[in-house]
Amino acid sequence: MIKTLSPSASGKLAILASALVYTGASFGVATSSAPVNAAGTAYYSATLATPASESRFVAGGVAWTCEGTTCVAGKASARPLRICRGLNRKSGEIANFKVLGQPIEAEELAKCNG
Repeated sequence: MIKTLSPSASGKLAILASALVYTGASFGVATSSAPVNAAGTAYYSATLATPASESRFVAGGVAWTCEGTTCVAGKASARPLRICRGLNRKSGEIANFKVLGQPIEAEELAKCNG
């Protein structure tokens, strides 16, 4: 019998199971609000014109957590206007959008809602 370095069927199953667990855990961390709440303040915060239809969702490439009309999210690599527009597409008109607690300019907010 010739020995090979490829894993057995049970070894392949164990690798697949490990990959699924890792992927699930990674997704859970990416979409949880723990990093936002752990820091005390969110990188992005928004006040919506109407309450959000979901408490957790992804918009503009960012995982958002909402309660009523208030939504928060962690930092993303895109420009704030792009993040704001993504949130607008998902949740409707945005009354206020802040980056690290600082509101964006009125023209930028108008572009976001435009």
